[in-house]
Amino acid sequence: MSDSLVIIPTYNEKENVERMIRKVFSLPFSFHVLIIDDGSPDGTATIVQSLMQEFSGKLFLEERKGKLGLGTAYIHGFKWALSRNYEFIFEMDCDFSHNPDDLIRLRQACVDGGDVAIGSRYTKGGKIENWPMGRVLMSYCASIYVRMILWVPFKDTTAGFKCYRKKVLERINFDDIKFIGYAFQIEMKYIAYKLGFKVIEVPITFTDRVEGASKMSKGIFKEAILGVLKMKFMKIS
Repeated sequence: MSDSLVIIPTYNEKENVERMIRKVFSLPFSFHVLIIDDGSPDGTATIVQSLMQEFSGKLFLEERKGKLGLGTAYIHGFKWALSRNYEFIFEMDCDFSHNPDDLIRLRQACVDGGDVAIGSRYTKGGKIENWPMGRVLMSYCASIYVRMILWVPFKDTTAGFKCYRKKVLERINFDDIKFIGYAFQIEMKYIAYKLGFKVIEVPITFTDRVEGASKMSKGIFKEAILGVLKMKFMKIS
């Protein structure tokens, strides 16, 4: 039984999902993987199902009907993980923008004393590859904006590659989470920080997807920008 679960939400990731699963299971540490598929019409879930016998006991699939939002997918996964007593619970994209090799470094950061480990593009040693300059500037400025409004010490406030210790997720009331899109990533870090948990940044190289279509849009960034103002006045306990 592994103590570490990697949660990967999917929607139309047939080009990536098998490669990602095989890559995670090839790592020198035994991770389990939970795919949460939101009714992908391209057959992503069918591909996962075809691999479950080969990876019995360490590959799991939860299927949902329709696109219900990134935040609700992760919350579904968090509840699933907590009910099975995993100690280290990860968020990761399926498109290889997050390098699976970095899972081991994120886990080690939590083993060494962190409560939340962020795969950070903007801390020293972190970088971005294959993004157009306009998107880099948009993301970087968004992180600066969040830091200015919320007064948090970590630099990559919008990062989606993370490891949580179980005790962090046990403290957060998921029913109080306000956002289900991009702002969800900011909100979860902010709540963990305000609850007094130790947040550590681990430098990573973020690489834009090669296969499949990006889910990012200007509307998603707008949600994050407006959402941060609402977070500023949230009561957290």
